Amino acid sequence: MAYTTINKSSDFFNTLIWSGNGSTRSITNLGFKPDITWIKSRTSTHVHSLQSMPKPGTGAYLETNSTSQEQSASGRIASFDSDGFSLGTAAQVNGSGNNYVGWNWKAGNSAGSSNTDGSITSTVSVNTTAGCSVVWYQGNDTAGATVGHGLGATPDMIIMKNFQEGGRAWQIYHKSLGNTHYLQFDTNAQLDDAGAFNDTSPTSSVFTLGASNRGNENNKDQIAYCFAEKTGYSKFGSYTGNGNADGSFIYTGFKPAFVIFKQTDASRDWLLKDNKRPSYQNVNDTNIYPNTNAAEDTPDNSLTDFLSNGFKIRNTGSFQNASGGSYIYMAIGQSLVGTNNVPCTAR
Repeated sequence: MAYTTINKSSDFFNTLIWSGNGSTRSITNLGFKPDITWIKSRTSTHVHSLQSMPKPGTGAYLETNSTSQEQSASGRIASFDSDGFSLGTAAQVNGSGNNYVGWNWKAGNSAGSSNTDGSITSTVSVNTTAGCSVVWYQGNDTAGATVGHGLGATPDMIIMKNFQEGGRAWQIYHKSLGNTHYLQFDTNAQLDDAGAFNDTSPTSSVFTLGASNRGNENNKDQIAYCFAEKTGYSKFGSYTGNGNADGSFIYTGFKPAFVIFKQTDASRDWLLKDNKRPSYQNVNDTNIYPNTNAAEDTPDNSLTDFLSNGFKIRNTGSFQNASGGSYIYMAIGQSLVGTNNVPCTAR
């Protein structure tokens, strides 16, 4: 048996925390040049700030907690650097007296390349090793139109947004929901079926669009963050809550560094946990909510252990463990340890 490693998880994803100082500065020790950086104030009710290269770029950002079009990024990320990023003085990312967290992914570290796999030509910045691509394209309002994502593997999660037109919701595909439903970052609503992905599952080369303003508005610029599961690094799945303090154990094959949860059969906030914020410990009670601008909190109703090979729910709260509740998750690993954590191909 021959094994192929993907180096270590922190080569492709890492979380940084910092205290704001209100002055231009560099945030370093990331370990790579990021292509996607998602920042949230931990101590204030500032919006989530999501910037990616090369689109929307350093000149603009998106808010996960709203349907707004791209906004001017003045004072936010000024550049993506070899070991992190440079910040301006905006209160949303670097205000004096506030604390911040930034989640970072490495895609292709390039201006992207043209992809003609779909009926719509896209531009992709892709890291096939880590299963991450940034895709941008212009919609054509045609049901069944396809877009190339460049991963060379079938995406397990697609996070899509019209970034040129305001009032357009996020569209999120997750493999556990199938192709007839989607979720939105900007709301806590239950899953919906509006044909956002034309009731068609993605393939190893393309994803499919519906004929609507849900990711395919005519002549409007769109962006999609696509993720394909990689053994020992990322996992996308689902589980059922049991309403018990001895909650479900979810096997991932690695120790998580970052997990997003969402209940899909009830109107419940999105929930995000990581392993870098100072109050992180087992049991992990430190939460941020992608669909709201709320500051970080530490309630007793969303307790989770990050274990060597997965995560364990330790509460009866409905955020993660309503009895009979259906949940999806996105998990990224802290480290690659042991053969069960390493992607492999047999000779």
